[in-house]
Amino acid sequence: MDSHPTQAFAPLRFDPLWRVIGWGLIAAVVWLSLTPTPLEVPVEQGDKLGHLAGYALLMFWFAQIDRMPAQRLRWAIGLIALGIGLEFVQSFTAVRAFELLDMLADAAGVLLGWLIAPPRGVNVLLRVEQVLGSSH
Repeated sequence: MDSHPTQAFAPLRFDPLWRVIGWGLIAAVVWLSLTPTPLEVPVEQGDKLGHLAGYALLMFWFAQIDRMPAQRLRWAIGLIALGIGLEFVQSFTAVRAFELLDMLADAAGVLLGWLIAPPRGVNVLLRVEQVLGSSH
């Protein structure tokens, strides 16, 4: 939970930095989705866990920055669309495959990321800013 109710929707001090990092995370997901040598998760259906974790991280990250429900809904729709789009792009490559279960794992990850985001979970970015602010 955010430490003070008035901080729940206050802009983050390092908002531009957090957004750049977030877009870097999106670029990493795109690259990992299209590279001919994807990361291997050494468990059965490990790629589905990777999809779930990756999209949960993306949604959690941006839900800490954009905390209004309408903003989060836009992120959720956009991230789900990204997952769907990347599956279609994979179908045009020689080394990757189109999988409906990957789309489902992506969407489940988005939902998970939203559910663990503030106010139910800790706003990690706000906490980092608070710690950095108190160290001066």
